[in-house]
Amino acid sequence: MSLSESAWTLLDRALAVYRDSPRADAFLRAHLARMDGPLRLAITGPPKSGRSTLLDATVGAAVSAQSDRLTVDWPGEVELIDAEPDIVPADADALLHLLPHPGGADLRALRAAQENPVARAAPVSAVVVLSRADELGASRVDALVSARQVARRHARSAELRGLCQDVVPVAGLVAFTGATLTPAEAGALATLGAVPRPDLESSLLSADRFAAPTFPAPIDAPTRTALLTRLGLFGVRLGITLARRGFRTQEALSTELVRGSGIADLRDAIGACFVDRAETLKARSALIALDVVLRREPRPPAAPLAADLERVLSSTHDLRELRLLAALRTGRVNLGDPTEEARYLLGGHGTTPKARLSMTPDPYEAVLRWQALAEDPRLDDRERQAAAVVARSCEELMLTTGKR
Repeated sequence: MSLSESAWTLLDRALAVYRDSPRADAFLRAHLARMDGPLRLAITGPPKSGRSTLLDATVGAAVSAQSDRLTVDWPGEVELIDAEPDIVPADADALLHLLPHPGGADLRALRAAQENPVARAAPVSAVVVLSRADELGASRVDALVSARQVARRHARSAELRGLCQDVVPVAGLVAFTGATLTPAEAGALATLGAVPRPDLESSLLSADRFAAPTFPAPIDAPTRTALLTRLGLFGVRLGITLARRGFRTQEALSTELVRGSGIADLRDAIGACFVDRAETLKARSALIALDVVLRREPRPPAAPLAADLERVLSSTHDLRELRLLAALRTGRVNLGDPTEEARYLLGGHGTTPKARLSMTPDPYEAVLRWQALAEDPRLDDRERQAAAVVARSCEELMLTTGKR
């Protein structure tokens, strides 16, 4: 039985137990109804971490000023929530937590999201975003390369272990401006790209120099200041570099700025970690709600519900898959050459049987191979446990596809 099916069953039983409690009944019914609705994804982070900018960049349009909640098609429905600083909305199924800088990170929102015992048992609902990735590389053109290295180290840190599924660097301002680049802005970048490199180099050393009254190109100071506001120094440098490489039209510059911002990696992470697992994450939220009711209004008839809730959390394979995918994604577990195959079999590239079996058409052969790895004495305990989880996924694929 999937986690979603288990959640439906448990909440339905809870409604019978708490039918004489209007508050509990309304709370449980609301969470049952939410399981049929869109996945709720909150964007959290400290003040000035770029939440609204990232929301706009993710959608590719200026939407944050219109509403703090927006439903988009991903292709499944997702409700994006622009949360208050360091506050996780109670109805969020998953969250993107923004960190402007990893050093001395404020992780209160992430920790708050794990306060409930059910959430701690299934810590699979968060992705950390290094939201000013360009600053991690001193706004150099290759800043995202440095930021990805920082993200990988941060993802493996003891500080974040158990709090998130991945750490993704993004230059949110560049992503949003790239998606909404105007013809005038593209023209200015193309003009700057035509200036000989030695003539322009000193003016790109800082934002003050770039906006100075004296400038070696026919671009006035207000236009340059506006470019800095829209792109930041990193985005300006990147845009000029792209223009020098031949990307001079509005369409070409827009595409390449978005590509260079890292937003595609974030969208991929949202898809793999959240959208593909929407039913599991909504079920997790429903089970958290059930746990809240059981603790708030304990009564003898609810004791079997509490026991079954604990059993579901400890035995459901959906959650094991998500935990292992997070460990593989961040490098906390490394299976060597079979790692990519494991990601496919676990649903890391799509949860349909066809997607899972993209690298391994025969699930029976895969079961035998991964069971052998699970018993391989050359692997350490974590690696053998990981192989056993993959083998279980293969067994479920055998049942689903009928291939034996």
